[in-house]
Amino acid sequence: MKQKKHRSGPIALPEKPAIKGSFLKETAKVFAMALVIAIVLKMFIVDSRVVPSSSMYPTIEEQDRIVLNKLAYVGDRAPQRGDIVVFKAPEELDSPYDLVKRVIGLPGEMLEVKDGAVYIDGEALQEGYVFEAPGYAYGPVTVPENCYFMMGDNRNHSLDSHYWEEPFVPEQEIKGKVVLRYWPFSSFGVLE
Repeated sequence: MKQKKHRSGPIALPEKPAIKGSFLKETAKVFAMALVIAIVLKMFIVDSRVVPSSSMYPTIEEQDRIVLNKLAYVGDRAPQRGDIVVFKAPEELDSPYDLVKRVIGLPGEMLEVKDGAVYIDGEALQEGYVFEAPGYAYGPVTVPENCYFMMGDNRNHSLDSHYWEEPFVPEQEIKGKVVLRYWPFSSFGVLE
């Protein structure tokens, strides 16, 4: 211990504790660990997208930021009608961007659009999320096994399955289920 002279005599001052490892070294370790966790999360569990169009209006608006669950359809879990999903754009669109649409037709179902409604196996769907009734006719078509028919909620302004030459999205092209909107913050919340 160091001693300092004082009027009443020497006072013992405690030694400064030795710093084990440098602050920069510890900060680098924390940063590296956070980076590894973020990469693993993005590669295998969750991802995010910026929505480039208004095809899902009013549910999702142009430039909204969304989060998708990449594990939603692992194992026996399959997309369900009404799920909002992200999938690889069909080759005919020649687009590097993924698409965001709603699952409407399931494998083995007959789908038809007529009289302002979507019919599945002859029964009209009740769709409270649609912006306006479709102003077109389509089908009937039967959705092949392991494929899905996708539509935007803004039916008359969506380049979706009814528009594509090959209208069915193979299950392996689906990248995940949209679960959350995080921006704009005023619209933050779970999406269904």
